[in-house]
Amino acid sequence: ELPENWTDTRETLLEGMLFSLKYMGMTLVEQPKGEELSAAAVKRIVATAKASGKKLQKVTLKVSPRGIVLNDSGTNELIENISIYRISYCTADKIHDKVFAYIAQNQLNENLECHAFLCTKRKM
Repeated sequence: ELPENWTDTRETLLEGMLFSLKYMGMTLVEQPKGEELSAAAVKRIVATAKASGKKLQKVTLKVSPRGIVLNDSGTNELIENISIYRISYCTADKIHDKVFAYIAQNQLNENLECHAFLCTKRKM
């Protein structure tokens, strides 16, 4: 939860905000952005996550002007570090109101990937 005056904290904006989330998964997408495209991708990810029946991985997501850094909450192991220049779209899903997703280009193979996360609260 963000404090009332979070916009006043210049340091926070530069260093980044930390969020504790659950990683739902990833799917490939055809376009770098779009509300319908991301909604369809999130729908696929949610369905796959439910079908697998596995517990979701707890992660720490740090958002800063440099991009997104993703760490495993338990081991603090780096999962991914995505440059802001590779991120083309972010969204809070309309149907699944606790789901946050972003589309980024994979550094190795240039594929467009949609990654989805489950938040503890809708406000987050």
